[in-house]
Amino acid sequence: MTVASPDLDTMKQVNRKFVTGVTVVTAMDEETPRGLAVNAFASISLDPPTVMICVQRTSSTHDCLYTTDHLAINILSVDQLDVVNVFAGKSPDKFAQVDWVPGPHGSPLIERSSAQMEVEIRERLQASTHTVFICRVLHATASERAAMVYSSGQFFDGSALPSLG
Repeated sequence: MTVASPDLDTMKQVNRKFVTGVTVVTAMDEETPRGLAVNAFASISLDPPTVMICVQRTSSTHDCLYTTDHLAINILSVDQLDVVNVFAGKSPDKFAQVDWVPGPHGSPLIERSSAQMEVEIRERLQASTHTVFICRVLHATASERAAMVYSSGQFFDGSALPSLG
């Protein structure tokens, strides 16, 4: 018995049901900062601290991420809707529109973020249209700012979600 795979529209509907955080992944391309909005981020382990991101190979930032050793993951706060709009777009100089500082290993850390981490890329796995980056966390900070969350094509205040318990 052969079962057909779900079509693209069904998969989009299914994925929209999953609530995610909102991150901007950044790295240096020689002297030029690069970055993109990424919602495919997850913690793998706390000991040692290990995370993963997935980036579409057709992204203009992909090659920079693929060839670098370090990158930053900026978990956006509720007051960074301007930042997510910049990094979800195709602007040639996204960093001219945001405030950032280099992390301990040089990766761009975006100011006003809810949390930031700088990581060393340990593995690059090819998964169909995407590359999965497995990374060891080298530096991390968390602020008091509430995290932005994304669901069903909209952004929400992560601190305003009602508890079910």
